[in-house]
Amino acid sequence: MKQKHGILLLLVLLTNTFAFGQHDPKALKEWQEQKYSMFIHFGVYSVLGGVWNGKPATRNVSEQIQAHAGIYTDEYERIAKTFNPEKWNPDSIVSLAKKAGMRSIVITSKHHDGFCMFKTNTTDFNVVDFSPYKRDLLKELSEACKRGGLRFGLYFSLIDWHYPQASPISGSNSDYITPEHVAYNKKQITELLTNYGPVSELWFDMGSQSSKESEELRDLVHKLQPNCMIGSRIGNDMGDFNVMGDNQEPDYVIGVPWQSPASFFDETWGYRSFQKRGKEEDKVREKLTSLIQVVSRGGNFLLNIGPKGDGTVVDFETSVLTTIGKWLERNKEAIYSTDPDPFHISFKWGSLTSRPNKIYLHLLKRPEGDVITLPGLTGKIKSVSVLAENKKVKYSQNAAGVTITVPAGLNIENEFKVVAIEFVNGFQVPPANIIQAGTNAVVLNGHNAFKHYSNSGIDYGNRYQSTVKESWTINPTQTGTLTPVIAYTNEEKGKTIDLEINRKVTALSLTGGDAEKLKNDPAAITWGPLYQSGSFYSGVGGVHGNLSQISIDKPWPNAKSPLWEKKTDWKNNETYEVNADKNSATYLLQEISSESDQSCLVGITSGDGVTVSLNGIILAEHNNPFKERSLKDVVLLPLKKGINKLVVKYYNGFQKSSVIGIANDVEQVMYHKALKPISVEKGKYYPVSWQLHKPFSPHTTLGLPNLSLELRK
Repeated sequence: MKQKHGILLLLVLLTNTFAFGQHDPKALKEWQEQKYSMFIHFGVYSVLGGVWNGKPATRNVSEQIQAHAGIYTDEYERIAKTFNPEKWNPDSIVSLAKKAGMRSIVITSKHHDGFCMFKTNTTDFNVVDFSPYKRDLLKELSEACKRGGLRFGLYFSLIDWHYPQASPISGSNSDYITPEHVAYNKKQITELLTNYGPVSELWFDMGSQSSKESEELRDLVHKLQPNCMIGSRIGNDMGDFNVMGDNQEPDYVIGVPWQSPASFFDETWGYRSFQKRGKEEDKVREKLTSLIQVVSRGGNFLLNIGPKGDGTVVDFETSVLTTIGKWLERNKEAIYSTDPDPFHISFKWGSLTSRPNKIYLHLLKRPEGDVITLPGLTGKIKSVSVLAENKKVKYSQNAAGVTITVPAGLNIENEFKVVAIEFVNGFQVPPANIIQAGTNAVVLNGHNAFKHYSNSGIDYGNRYQSTVKESWTINPTQTGTLTPVIAYTNEEKGKTIDLEINRKVTALSLTGGDAEKLKNDPAAITWGPLYQSGSFYSGVGGVHGNLSQISIDKPWPNAKSPLWEKKTDWKNNETYEVNADKNSATYLLQEISSESDQSCLVGITSGDGVTVSLNGIILAEHNNPFKERSLKDVVLLPLKKGINKLVVKYYNGFQKSSVIGIANDVEQVMYHKALKPISVEKGKYYPVSWQLHKPFSPHTTLGLPNLSLELRK
């Protein structure tokens, strides 16, 4: 595992049950309804407890102590020969998970150190053949899960520091996996999915494979167990569900099934003997808050424990889990199998979950004035009460929405409370991204869209936030008809989208439109010199990034960076090959002066990940999923009168050099295609959205930077 932390902002997350590569969509839905599961990091590293040669190894997480403490393979093998978790009791682990309210267990079958917690024919470096324990730990846990009625899942590290042909260990853990190593992993995956009964999910981690290798591994898993869900860290967008960064709770809408993996402590996943644990009540509030927020946003919460080397669970973790479980027992109706928060605004007092006839208000702190306002909420209310306490709650309802008065005696400070609103026949809330359509034409595009995201990438180190769907809600100010006219460029030409208008979805091919020259004046556009933020260098983040507030006179991307270098010998319509380090980036900046507001098309050449922005607004962003030598994009620049700043971030994930360039000799042509008119009524809502038709993966970014839909009267 690798530590990454998300911003804790409260926004609703809608989940699109897009079953890519999954034989049984019902199984994916059942996986989504679990909401809360136990993660277990357990192995040879648990014996050390984060300590080597008598000193705490604080450089990195304790489960990776072999690499970060510099332990030689033969020394680590000697430690493995002492791994004897005699106090490990699989039935007790299952019992703890159930008391905690968890619906499944996911355990490390093999972490980066390569030690297998199961009997395997591929290596003797396993718990049965190499350790004094001599028992198949996974076998016994899978059987205990079956007895206890819990689903059984497996973590599997794609990198293996013990495998002779593995790549050298790197700090990123996104190490190249050789073909021989891929074959070795496949043999172990085959054993795991053949010998241990039903596996609810396979949680891959780290390593870097080719797209074909990830696809073959995905197909192998689904062939052996069609109902086994695959995590996105399999790489190359082949997962059934998106795994967030470690301890990341997203502040944006995710359009695919997803999961948030969480450690008890930020510093480690494996057991750490010197860990400062703090107060139990603080940790209960912290993890229960995370659980509620993840579920309210449409995700599943995977909370980790790190047992000691003898197999026992730390008392602190046991106590916290059981306390959370007691809360869940009283409030389970508001968590399991629920829908996300239906609102599209944030509330300072807490989070919401829902069902077709119910809304649950999770009070994480007392609302100001003891009053909660739910704007625009409609539907006949049957009752409002405090869940599990049979305590009625006062409310009022009018055209503006619903107002809830929190009972004065409700002790939210000591324990989170849930207020349940039950409706007679469903409810409605204002939809997201309402755009009024009046007498003037309305243009829908990526700039005013409500975005649905996933994560796309080759491996853990080379991924970014991808846009998988864009949506709007049209609110006509007049009754009549609207004529949709789709507009696109050569960048989008030939692609097919699923276009939704008023809940009717049509597969629309972006071909056959009328070609029209852009109404711009090239003579009124002046292209300044090209500036570079120095050569490729590390420490600049991934594909994406904030490209606002950039000035030629200030260093970028941070105060310690060099000043922008004017490339006197570089010019537009040429490409340049620049040496590049792995996981590094460079930037190009060009000031464009325009005598009026007008749009023009430019060409961007890149080698790997690229982000194109104008005046701080991102216009296009993608990675290089098939590792092509170079990619070319056509991007529409909405120039404003005056000076405009075009900034392109070129991210390099895997190549030794990268091709970069900005072209302004692109054909200035847009295509327009009129669609069938639609009848609309004043004041009603009409959803509009688009996404790729049969994309390579549900995580694949749209790649439609210039697409727009004009609604004409």
